[in-house]
Amino acid sequence: MAFTPQFLDELRTRVGLADLVGKRVKLTRKGREHSGLCPFHKEKTPSFTVNEEKGFYHCFGCGAHGSAIDFVMNTDSLSFPEAVRRLASDAGLAVPEDTPEERERSRQRQTLYDVMDQAAAFYEKTLRMPDGKAALAYLKDRGLSDQTITRFRLGFAPDGRNVIKGALVRDGATEEQLIAAGLLINPEDPSRQPYDRFRGRVMFPIADRRGRIIAFGGRILGDGEPKYLNSPETPLFHKGQVLFGWDQAKDKARQTGTVIVTEGYMDVIALSQGGFENAVAPLGTALTEEQIGELWKLVPEPVLCFDGDAAGGRASARAAERVLALLKPGFSLRFAELPAGEDPDSLLSAHGAEAMTRVLAGASPLSEVLWAMESRGRSLSIPEARAALQKRLDDHVRRIGDPTVRAHFSKSFRDRLWKSSPGRSRQSGIDRGSPAHIGAQAAPATKVDPLRDAQRTLVGIIINHPDIFHDVEEQFGSVGFEDPSLDRLRQALIEMLSGDSGFDSQALLAELGRRGLAESVEALFQDALLRSNRQIRPEAVNDDVQATWDQSYAQIQRAAVQAEVERQVDTDDYSEESLQRIMAIKRAELEQADED
Repeated sequence: MAFTPQFLDELRTRVGLADLVGKRVKLTRKGREHSGLCPFHKEKTPSFTVNEEKGFYHCFGCGAHGSAIDFVMNTDSLSFPEAVRRLASDAGLAVPEDTPEERERSRQRQTLYDVMDQAAAFYEKTLRMPDGKAALAYLKDRGLSDQTITRFRLGFAPDGRNVIKGALVRDGATEEQLIAAGLLINPEDPSRQPYDRFRGRVMFPIADRRGRIIAFGGRILGDGEPKYLNSPETPLFHKGQVLFGWDQAKDKARQTGTVIVTEGYMDVIALSQGGFENAVAPLGTALTEEQIGELWKLVPEPVLCFDGDAAGGRASARAAERVLALLKPGFSLRFAELPAGEDPDSLLSAHGAEAMTRVLAGASPLSEVLWAMESRGRSLSIPEARAALQKRLDDHVRRIGDPTVRAHFSKSFRDRLWKSSPGRSRQSGIDRGSPAHIGAQAAPATKVDPLRDAQRTLVGIIINHPDIFHDVEEQFGSVGFEDPSLDRLRQALIEMLSGDSGFDSQALLAELGRRGLAESVEALFQDALLRSNRQIRPEAVNDDVQATWDQSYAQIQRAAVQAEVERQVDTDDYSEESLQRIMAIKRAELEQADED
């Protein structure tokens, strides 16, 4: 059977290609793409890539290439219709029959897209006319530039009952089409005529993933209720599945690896104008499961940045609870806390982009938010209180569907409960004068950690000398950092520098700041070792930089091998391979000593 282009397009946008392929191939995220071993031919080195943004996979080894539909056809030996039906079933999407009636529905949907675009153009034009003078002044008073107003296609709906109806009917639309598009209200009383839904409102067009206008949000000018009014559910618009600003934010979100979720239209628009072009917002409702799924198609950890008031706190709590059942390894939410009484728009207006960057840099992981929700304002000094806290946390953990994620959350909370007990606090902090802690008390405040220093050196080199990245990309990607802040820097650098990025050191620092990593960079370069190491400074010559890289990377490798050997010794795993690795470590240490 034949499927309509509109249905196939909807299916491709609903299906997460990386999730689909990841069920059969172990994928590693690298910049904007995922890579892994090709499922279509035998190989030892990954040459298979998945580009979620463009919606295709490609193998540079065997040439396999295609979409999600092609992948299912080839891996499950299905025909095209069978693959489409399989994917549609998994995505919860009804397959339309190729009938004259369905073709007519498809034609009607296209007509509604055209009607909505005409309405947006009318509202835009009206904003610049005398009727829109007050609306334009309102937007300018909110600090929006003409460029921003044009970019988001903001407009004005005049305060009349037949304005949009008259304009679009004159252009060939019918009242039935305008009602279906949500632009007119059709009274229950048959003696009354349909009339404009949006009257006396600043208009915010809402677009789908492809940038097509599917709905509007309108803000009343002056007094009146409701303050904000959205389009109703229509054949084009399903509020719980759409995020305002998605079409504008998706490219920047993929480039930066971050998407900011705010509460409202103006927050998204103000953030975009302030340089944070990766912001979206739900449409006046709590974040839905469908919207979380859409966000995860962009980035693995969206940052929620709701208003710093009680309502914003409740919205964050609802999102934290709702995401639990959806969690899977590598995918979660982070939560940025705004100062009391502030929203993104007001914070940017009063304190600028740097303040917003600091807020985003301080975003907390989901586990921290759940802990704070349940422990804030409660004493943990007695066993009964800690037991009650444990029960509340366990209730959250039980809602996590993925067993691996559930186990890690459970362990994290239990470890934190143990550390919060009064006896543990005395043992680790107050009771330092006992004989058992005399040595610890006399130890220097800053403990030397050669492995951590070597890892920090690698990151510092990449930031100061990004031109070295392609020569050491494989080594940099293979190193695992235990310090979460340092590892976030490493991941961001890999994403930014993969491909022909053209970043120099200054551009790199600016982009890291935009990603909310300015404090991590500052902490890195406050390290005494990095400050004193002339061989990694921006003015250092390439030979010195490369030599420092080689030395630091070798130190990390030796530590990794040594740890593995110690594990084998602890488990009585004596083998020829173990002996050879120990000897290799000793030789490397002797060679290093000779060089020093």
